[in-house]
Amino acid sequence: MNEPVSAVALTKELIRCPSVTPKEGGALVLLERVLSEAGFACHRVDRNGTPNLFARWGAKGHPRSFGFNGHTDVVPLGNPADWTRAPFGGEVDQGRIWGRGACDMKSGVAAFVAAAVDFVRDTPPDGAVILTITGDEEGPGQDGTVAILDWMAAEGEAMAACIVGEPTCPEVMGEMVKIGRRGSLTARITATGQQGHTAYPHKALNPLPALVGLLDRLSRHELDQGSEHFDPSTLALTSVDVGNPASNVVPARAVATLNIRFNDLHSGASLSDWLRAQAAAAEGESGVAMEVAVHVSGESFLTPPGPLSDLVMRAVEGVCGVTPRLSTSGGTSDARFVKDHCPVVEFGLVGTSMHQIDEYAETDQIIQLKAVYSCMLRDYFA
Repeated sequence: MNEPVSAVALTKELIRCPSVTPKEGGALVLLERVLSEAGFACHRVDRNGTPNLFARWGAKGHPRSFGFNGHTDVVPLGNPADWTRAPFGGEVDQGRIWGRGACDMKSGVAAFVAAAVDFVRDTPPDGAVILTITGDEEGPGQDGTVAILDWMAAEGEAMAACIVGEPTCPEVMGEMVKIGRRGSLTARITATGQQGHTAYPHKALNPLPALVGLLDRLSRHELDQGSEHFDPSTLALTSVDVGNPASNVVPARAVATLNIRFNDLHSGASLSDWLRAQAAAAEGESGVAMEVAVHVSGESFLTPPGPLSDLVMRAVEGVCGVTPRLSTSGGTSDARFVKDHCPVVEFGLVGTSMHQIDEYAETDQIIQLKAVYSCMLRDYFA
């Protein structure tokens, strides 16, 4: 029997690939080589310059097809001088592996690749193991996992269930499994009045009081009190911009931005309608024109507790000795796209250092994560 694939060593190699979105950096080339050598049929599914990889072991279209999803792209470094470790060094020290992407989420990709390679080599299953890996999760997301799923639909490829390997645990390895995510909506409100001199405000139409009043009403409004599986929805004001350098000029225009993270009591469309109705009311009261532009980056979704979450929880309990909590907390992930294809659950490392300077992952947790994924594969195909 061959030596097991080291998830830590593979994480180290991946970190050394400078794959800052949208650059591939050699990460998918590395994984394609590793998976091809293990007998996976690999296909690059690049779209509009975005790098993606699809890999399958086993028969195409098999009804028992277990999938993993993850990304190799990483966020920018910030100021490189602030790093005390080489950002793309993959240094192993003090029980940690250091570098951009160590936590989010090259370790997760390395863990499920290592688990999959060992599994199909040592205990070839009656079914298929599918890996979908994108280089565009930290970017716009339009040509990443979405492109892979579009390609799969066109080629007759399918997963019956999927695990997304994003970090899910707040502090303790194994404490949290994600079975859904809140939706995310960003709105840009442009208020337009009439410019004038501050000494003659009656000859101008200042958009700021109307906009500020609208924002106050929106921020004080209780969207809901939560639902069975979700926390209350939240609205956060993120920017108010006038672009006015003069203290004696009433501006003609002001722009505000807000973000709503919403649960399954709402949709992007219902919240968009609510925002536009509130803006129209403010316009009617003030005479200031209000324009609302909305971008919905993902709807809320839930994979109801059942066979897939049970499988994940058994694996986590068996390896980590912790009973995980089923959660829908946090931001968005590519699970919001996968859920339209098949049931999806997320499980990964402790996410303490995500996107930080001197990002790291605990090496023993990477080893545990591979063991959890291996257990999932064994149980699914048992």
